[in-house]
Amino acid sequence: MQKVYDFLKKSGAYYLATVEGDQPRVRPFGTIDLFEGKLYIQTGKAKPVSKQIKSNPKVEISAMSDDGKWIRIQAAAVNDDRLAAKEHMLEAYPNLKDRYKADDDNTQVLFLKDATATIYSFAGEPEVIKF
Repeated sequence: MQKVYDFLKKSGAYYLATVEGDQPRVRPFGTIDLFEGKLYIQTGKAKPVSKQIKSNPKVEISAMSDDGKWIRIQAAAVNDDRLAAKEHMLEAYPNLKDRYKADDDNTQVLFLKDATATIYSFAGEPEVIKF
């Protein structure tokens, strides 16, 4: 899981895909955090992405690195409403503190469960990491 975290952190932005009805939805994300041995993302409960994940927790993430490798992650996104998890994310991303507070009714952190990450390159075999 550390390798997946490092890949996403280094990439800066990654793309999160959800489903709304029968329509896929993809948007850039930038938050990734390791907390209590789990990989977390962050959003706002008021956003459509939060409602989409609540309706169908299956998500996919994709990102590209500067060295020509890319990653795809399939997982279930599980809400964690604990204050400690939200605080940890906001400490990792202090620039979010002007929009989010750990104890507000909007901040949402979700961990990735039953995840399969695959790192690809044009030069070698894919590397599969399950967590």
